[in-house]
Amino acid sequence: MTRAAKVALIAGPLALSGYGVARLIGRLDDAYGPGLDWQVAHVLGLAGFLLFVPLVLALRTLTRSGPVRELAIGATLLGLAATVIQFGADIVLAAMAADKEELRDLQGDFSALPGLRPVVYDVGPLLFFVGIVVVAVLAARARRLPWWSPVVLLVAVLLPPVNLDLMPLAGLLMLVALLPGRNRSRKMPVG
Repeated sequence: MTRAAKVALIAGPLALSGYGVARLIGRLDDAYGPGLDWQVAHVLGLAGFLLFVPLVLALRTLTRSGPVRELAIGATLLGLAATVIQFGADIVLAAMAADKEELRDLQGDFSALPGLRPVVYDVGPLLFFVGIVVVAVLAARARRLPWWSPVVLLVAVLLPPVNLDLMPLAGLLMLVALLPGRNRSRKMPVG
């Protein structure tokens, strides 16, 4: 793994945990919406997902080459792109909104753009979460991650859909699941 990927391996999941913590703190006063708490949370989330790009590319080196690997990496990167667009839009729209109601209206207008809802909100982000687990399974099959890493990663990606308040734990579990790959990367033989 490159130095940048090793930094991303730690910083990406921690930024996602930071997003969850900032979101929880922002919601304590029931006024979570456009404002500093929203922006801090979403900037942390955006940074976390952006940091997963070099991390996913590095995880590629932990797997054997083949069409399944390329499909999983491609899907994961497409899911990251959709999630980055979603978080970026939330940051911009919140900066434009005066209050929660206006933010909801702006988000509704944005998500109503033709084709945007399924790509950026419904299906797109799922590709990241499914893809990263598949990549972890492939790395475990190649003996570059321990057998339990994909299991822990699966738990991590299932927590936020159950309750977004579990995002701090999800980020930490992602870190635990992926950290063993930090010193195990090397070129894999073709096949």
